Amino acid sequence: MRFWLNIFARPWIWSYLGALLVWLAAITFTHGYGAGGMITAGLALAVFSVITGVAQMFVITLGPGNVDLSLPANIGLASAVAMKVMDGSDKMIAAGLVAALFSGVGIGIGNYLLIWLLRIPPIIATLSASFIIQSAGISYGRGLQIKPPPGFAEFTSAQLAGIPLLAIGTAIFTAGIGILLHRTIYGRSVLAIGQNTRAAWLAGIPVERVRCATYVLSGALGGVCGALLAGYFRGSSLEIGDEYLLASIAVVVIGGTSVSGGRANVPGLWGAALFLVLLLTMLNTFGVSAGIRFVVTGLVIIGVIIAAGGQKAAR
Repeated sequence: MRFWLNIFARPWIWSYLGALLVWLAAITFTHGYGAGGMITAGLALAVFSVITGVAQMFVITLGPGNVDLSLPANIGLASAVAMKVMDGSDKMIAAGLVAALFSGVGIGIGNYLLIWLLRIPPIIATLSASFIIQSAGISYGRGLQIKPPPGFAEFTSAQLAGIPLLAIGTAIFTAGIGILLHRTIYGRSVLAIGQNTRAAWLAGIPVERVRCATYVLSGALGGVCGALLAGYFRGSSLEIGDEYLLASIAVVVIGGTSVSGGRANVPGLWGAALFLVLLLTMLNTFGVSAGIRFVVTGLVIIGVIIAAGGQKAAR
């Protein structure tokens, strides 16, 4: 009995329960048709929410007010950079991924410099940066019609026993992120800064260095996600990352990370991502209009956050 009480006391468990209930509702409506395919498609799409969720999680864990609103613009620019460098050639896949990575790193550095030099709130700094990035993306990627290399496109949609390879790779990546967060000096420093910045500074933690590394990490993950999205959707687009602004934040909060900082939850990202993806899939299956989908999605997200103790975390 105590085992189950401990399990249900964990905030991230509610995201998995929500995903399970949504999946059961969808297959009940379809009389079991396409149940396995829905899981496969859900895992494939959840990958991108998890990657952006990891990026947002580290930033949010730094404490109140920390959020990266430049992620969608970062993803859009990186997708164009990756496709242009790859130029449809399998030989240039590695170069394109590196270019997208460095594009994201540059954006992360720029975000931190705006916050540090100008002393403006991160939410304002990253929002301002997003407009600059979008302008650069328009100049760089307008009219870009380059398709991804065949090998890269095949990799992003490849499956092993019905499980997307990207999902397997991302699961291994998130396991490593869990170790980074809880078993390394950097990860523990992020948590300490989020709990009490002044106390962390007095304890000898290089607060600004850790904050800079965190925004760079967020930018780098956004860049990689942009390249992978371009491969998966068979081309780049400046709007390809738009849906990951609110989705990345929702995944973090629903997954059990405290919006007040100092507490992060890696396992919950997968449950929250699957929940959101399957919810949208179910609503599409029911033939619900776009407006109603937004309303239902918002209400369900609020319900899950409350069930998971989101109000307590916010305090």
